[in-house]
Order: sequence, then structure tokens, then C-alpha cells
Amino acid sequence: MQQSKYLKWFAVAATIGMLLILLGGALVTKTDSGMGCGRHWPGCNGQLIPDEITAEVLIEFSHRLVTGTVGILIVVLAVWAWRKYGHVRETKFLAVMAIFFLVLQALIGAAQVKWGQGDFILALHFGISLISFASVLLLTLLIFEVDQKFDAERVKIGRKLKLHTIGVVLYSYIVVYTGALVRHTKSSLICSDWPLCRNDQFALPNNMYEWVQMGHRMAAGLIVIWIGYIAWHAFKQYKDQRVIYKGWLIAFIIVLLQATTGMLVVLTKLNLAIALLHSLLISMLFGLLCYMVLLVSRSMSAKAK
Repeated sequence: MQQSKYLKWFAVAATIGMLLILLGGALVTKTDSGMGCGRHWPGCNGQLIPDEITAEVLIEFSHRLVTGTVGILIVVLAVWAWRKYGHVRETKFLAVMAIFFLVLQALIGAAQVKWGQGDFILALHFGISLISFASVLLLTLLIFEVDQKFDAERVKIGRKLKLHTIGVVLYSYIVVYTGALVRHTKSSLICSDWPLCRNDQFALPNNMYEWVQMGHRMAAGLIVIWIGYIAWHAFKQYKDQRVIYKGWLIAFIIVLLQATTGMLVVLTKLNLAIALLHSLLISMLFGLLCYMVLLVSRSMSAKAK
């Protein structure tokens, strides 16, 4: 029992750590600190620990330290969870996913430092980190589920909700990618108004940067409508399964906040705090959507039996 308690605290720490990695990466991008350590990795400006500290060096080097430290936590968590809860159906898969995508996002970051990469490749970095975060989050939820703190073991989900759940999760990754592309192509303020690019006229985008910005806005608008519909459907049809309808209600609240902060990022001319909150909300939303997919897989598995 005592070991389970320690594992829970460890899992929570690893999950928070993954959030810090995501926010740290967003901070590096939003402050243009990616070259704070020059073309050196894992060292910084030719040194293991830099002796000349600028704002860019501090942000980039701190992000590397956090990533390395949290990486160790995640490896320990994966092994610990595998040994203690390997009998739970999803544990081993999530443990492997958490480590694999953590290493992959670290390698992409290192490759960018050493050799540089195009904007369309860099936009994948945040999405890959999100998958690692979602894996750690779901692993943490599995550990807490063992004590049956909430009714997520037996769920019955109809075909309609299954299709919508899988579809919106796949689509959310497109939204994430387009948002990351906005950052990496420096298209955030190419459209100074909202919701239109230029509120004094309704016209098609004039260049690639406007297409990237407005494409992301359209994608974000659609996911708000889609999750809103799913939440309404879940509330109407799944009141007897709290984990289903409450999960989708929370998802709808988060996506509304996400859209609001996206608007404020433009209207406040890239206020850093709002921009980081925007990244935090999409991380929370993606993690929750992945959990809903896990519930779908359980429903399908139960039906097969």
C-alpha cells in the first residue's frame, strides 16, 4: 500500500514535469531563444555549464535541464508502473509510448540545434511532445484507477460517440500542428485583427503566412463546434456514465478557453503569459481527448468479450 502511494506521487511529479517541458519548449520558441546555446548540444556554447548567462541562454539551458531531469523521472515511472501494474491492459503500451516519444522529441530538438530544420518539420516537435505528455498522463490516471477512485473501468459507448471521439482526436492533432506552424513561421501577428485577418474587409489570404494564420483559426473554430456537439450528445445520452459526460463537458470548457486565449494572443500582440496559457490549455485538452479514446478502447474490448 505504501509503495502504491509513492508511485502515485511519483506519477503526478512526472506528469507535471512533462507539462513543464511543453511550456518550456513553447517559451523557447516564443522568446526566440532556440539558439541561446549556439550550435552546441548537449553542451551550451562550447561548455557543459555556460559561464556567460543571458536571457536566451537561461531559457534554452533551463529547458534542457528540465527535459533531462524529467526524462529520468519518466523512465523510472515507466519501469515502475510496468512492474507493478503490468497486468493492466494499457500499462505496457503507454509506458513504451511515453519513453519513445520523449526520446524522439529530444532528438528533434537536438537536431534543430546542431543542423537546423525547416518550419514544417519543427512544427511536429510540439505535437510529438504532446503524445509523450498524454502517455504519461494516462499512465498516471491508470495508477489512480487501481484504487477505483472513479468509474472508468466499465464503460459502454455507442458507435456514434466512438466515431466522433476517434475523429476529433485525430483532427485535434491537425489543429495542434497548424498552431505550431503559426509559431514557427512567425505568422502570429500577420493578421492583426480577429476573427478576420483584416476586419475592414472580407478577402482570401494574400500570402503563405496569412494562409497559415487563417487556416489555424478555421481549424480551431471547427474543433470548438465539434467538441461542443459531442459534449451535448454525451450529456443527453450518457448521464448514467459520469466519466463520459463530465469528461466531454470539461473538454468543451477547455476548448472554449483555448479559443479565447488564441484570440487574446492576437489582440494583445503576443502577450507572453497568455501565449503560454494557450499552450497549456491545448496540452490539457489533448491529454483529456486521449483519455476519452482510452475509454473507447475499453468499451470495444468489453464488447468483444
